[in-house]
Amino acid sequence: MPTVPRLADRGVLWIVLAGALWATGWATGDRWARRAAWRDLGGLAAASVTANVVAKGLSGRRRPDVQVPAARRLPRPSSPSFPSGHAANAAAFATGVAIEKPSLAGPAIALAAAVSASRVATGVHYPSDVLAGTAIGAMAGVMTLRWWPRRPLMPAMAIRPRRQAPAAPAGEDLALLVNTSAGTASSRLASWLAAELPKATVIETDADQDFAAQLRLAAAGARILGVAGGDGTVRTGAAIALETGLPLLVIPAGTFNHFAADLGLRSARDAVAALRAGEAVLVDVGIAAGRPFVNTSSTGVYVDLVQARQELEGLLGRRGLGKHAAEVVGLIKVLRRSRPHELILDGRRRRLWLYFAGNCRYEPQGMAPAYRPDLSDGRLDVRIVEARRLARSRLVAAVLTGTLSRCRVYYSWLAGSVDVSPADGQPIWLSVDGEVATAESGFTQGKHRQRLIVYRAATG
Repeated sequence: MPTVPRLADRGVLWIVLAGALWATGWATGDRWARRAAWRDLGGLAAASVTANVVAKGLSGRRRPDVQVPAARRLPRPSSPSFPSGHAANAAAFATGVAIEKPSLAGPAIALAAAVSASRVATGVHYPSDVLAGTAIGAMAGVMTLRWWPRRPLMPAMAIRPRRQAPAAPAGEDLALLVNTSAGTASSRLASWLAAELPKATVIETDADQDFAAQLRLAAAGARILGVAGGDGTVRTGAAIALETGLPLLVIPAGTFNHFAADLGLRSARDAVAALRAGEAVLVDVGIAAGRPFVNTSSTGVYVDLVQARQELEGLLGRRGLGKHAAEVVGLIKVLRRSRPHELILDGRRRRLWLYFAGNCRYEPQGMAPAYRPDLSDGRLDVRIVEARRLARSRLVAAVLTGTLSRCRVYYSWLAGSVDVSPADGQPIWLSVDGEVATAESGFTQGKHRQRLIVYRAATG
C-alpha cells in the first residue's frame, strides 16, 4: 500500500498518465485521448490548488493518531489532514478520463480508488479526509466543462440529399488523396486505406506538390472524391468537390480535425464505415473573398498567430517539437507585438483585435467556439474582440472565469453575409480554415450557392 501513494505524490502519477494519453492520442490520431489529457491537467491544477492550498489552509486538522503495521506505514506528512490532496488529484484525473474517454473510465476509477484507499490504509488520513478530497477532485473535473465544453457524441444535424451518395464497400470509383505532410497522415495510413478499400485509387501526396491540381486530375475519373489530412486539406477537397459535383469523403488525419469531428468521424475507421453504408448529408460551405472554407475565416490577431506559427514550425520541428509548441510560442509573440486592425464591417467602422466568422453557428454561445450543432443552417457565426482599454487582459480574464458572454470587448451575432473592408486602405490578411490566404483590399463573406455532399457517421 505505501507504493501506490508514493507514486501519486505531488500528482506525478497522474501527470505521467496524462502525458501517456496525449502521446497515444497523437500517435494514433485519437483526438479524444488528447482532449482527455488536457482536461486531466486542468482538473488536476484546480483540484490541487483547492485541496492543498485553500481547504488545508482553512482546516488545520491533525493527522490520525493510529498505529498501522510497519509494512504499510508512511512517514507522517506535516500538512493538515483535511482534505486529502491525493484523493482530490485522483478523482480529478478519473473524472477527466470519464468525460472524454468513457471506455477508460473503469480502469481510471479503479486506480483512483486504490490511491484514495491507500491514504486511509497507511494511516495518514481519516476516511472523511478522503471523501472530501474525492468530492473536490470530482467537482474540479466537472468544472472544466465550464471553460471547455465536451463535444457531443452525435454528429451535427445536416440536410439529407435528394439522392443518396453511392455506397462503396470496397472503394469502388473512389479517388482518395492522402496528404502525408498533414497531422497524422502517413504512408502507413495510405497503406491501411488501400487494404480496406482495394478498389479505390489511393494517392500519396505532400506539401511540395500541387494538391489542388492532383485532386482535379483524380476527380476526372472518379464518382467519389476523398481526402485524408487536416482542415486545410479538407478545405481544398471541398473546393474541388464543389467544382466537380462529387461527394466528398473526409478521413480525419490532421492535428485538430474540426470538420470531421462535427461530422461524427473520430477515426479513419468511422469514415470508411460511412462510405460503405453510403451515409451522406448536404452541408454548408462558407465563402470569403471567393475562397471556400468549411470551418472558419478570420482576420486580425489570429492571422498574426498563424503567420508566427508557420515561421516557427520549421525551427521547432527540427528540435523535435511541432505545431502545438509553435502555437504557444507564437501566441506569446503575437500578444506582445500585434496591433489592432481598423475595419469596416457592413458599413460600420470598428477597431478590432479579432474578427472571426464561422461556417454555421458554433456552440457554446458566449464562450470560445467549440462545435456546431447544425452544419446546414445557412448562417455565419460572427464574433469580434474590440480594441478597447485593457482589451486583451479583460478577454483573458473572461475566458478564465467563464464569463465571456458578459465581457464588454466581445460581441457575437449571426449573419447571412458580411462585407469587410479596411478603414485605413491597407490590405487585410485573411485566414481560412487555419491557413493564411492573401492580403485583400476588402472582401465579402457568405455561403456558397450550393451545398457540399459529404459522408458522415450514422446517427442511429
